[in-house]
Amino acid sequence: MTKSLDRRQFLMASGGAAALAAFGSLQPGASEATVLEVPQVDKLSIRVVVDSSYDLFFRANKVNGVSVSPAPRAADFRRSLHNEWGLSLWLESQRAQEERTMMLDYGYSQNVLYNNMELLGVDPRKIDALIVSHGHYDHFGGLMGFLDKYRAVLQPGVKLYAGGEDNFCRRFNGTPGQFSDFGALDRRELAARNITPVLADKPAIVGNHAFTTGPIKRRSIERVLPNTHVEYGVKNGVGCDVSQYLSADMAGKTAPDEHIHEHATCYNVKGKGLVVISSCGHAGVINSVRQAQEVSGVEKVHAIVGGFHLGPAPKDYLTQVVSEIKKLNPDVLIPMHCSGLNFVQEARAQMPDNVLVTTTGSRINFGA
Repeated sequence: MTKSLDRRQFLMASGGAAALAAFGSLQPGASEATVLEVPQVDKLSIRVVVDSSYDLFFRANKVNGVSVSPAPRAADFRRSLHNEWGLSLWLESQRAQEERTMMLDYGYSQNVLYNNMELLGVDPRKIDALIVSHGHYDHFGGLMGFLDKYRAVLQPGVKLYAGGEDNFCRRFNGTPGQFSDFGALDRRELAARNITPVLADKPAIVGNHAFTTGPIKRRSIERVLPNTHVEYGVKNGVGCDVSQYLSADMAGKTAPDEHIHEHATCYNVKGKGLVVISSCGHAGVINSVRQAQEVSGVEKVHAIVGGFHLGPAPKDYLTQVVSEIKKLNPDVLIPMHCSGLNFVQEARAQMPDNVLVTTTGSRINFGA
């Protein structure tokens, strides 16, 4: 019996099949697709504040016009950058004389985030927008601590772009009957820190420089690989309002997580094309890129960046996915976090001239 059949059986038993059916009806048809007038930026820099690996001996490299450089050594020999399971990216862009700074995801823990931000010298006072990619703790775990430490220096009206409503659902690791709590992004905690979330449930421009894809349509050979389970509904003030996007009878039910409102953060770099940042890519890397192309009207893919959640992928599926990524013809492929060493090896086998690796602390530069 295949994993996909096991998964479907559980969905049927738990009510998750109804959730998937409802999700399918939420996906806009081609005639309903939102096409944005996306801005072009002259330059984009991505600083890897937190990632799942740190290489002290990392060397500068350049692939197809995209350069990566290592972090400077700490002045105090007793301090070092820390890596952990999770991701946090510092995004700086320039458009003529206009500059924007955004922070995408916040790693697993506040102490690692504090440490790395201080050693890298990133300045929270410059932040124009906060973004969280999806409702997994390894992407929002450091957020509340970050806000506790830096809220006073952030812009008073700074927004948190948080995908759609299911980003706030409670999530669990494990299997039915053996669940362990994996937390939930809590609106009450955000409100207590004077942060207003923006539900990016449609494509939208972010900070006049970037854009979010909104929910990602499932249209390729990709499937959501097993990860967490999601509990629909609100319990003791925490959770997601199912009435906003699923039928009311889904409230209180738990199902395998389909990341209905995961979104990707993207830029259109002048003369280069799209930079698509998929923080975990549960909805699919190819799906994320195609969504970015559709909502922007820009076909050229300059770079695909971030976590692709292919570490747990079986070999035949991984080979097929990389083959389809290759057809997108990106100039550069930059895997991070949950992409997996198996993905890096397969990508280098099929796309030897396009893969650029990074490490915690490194800086990636796009554009002039």
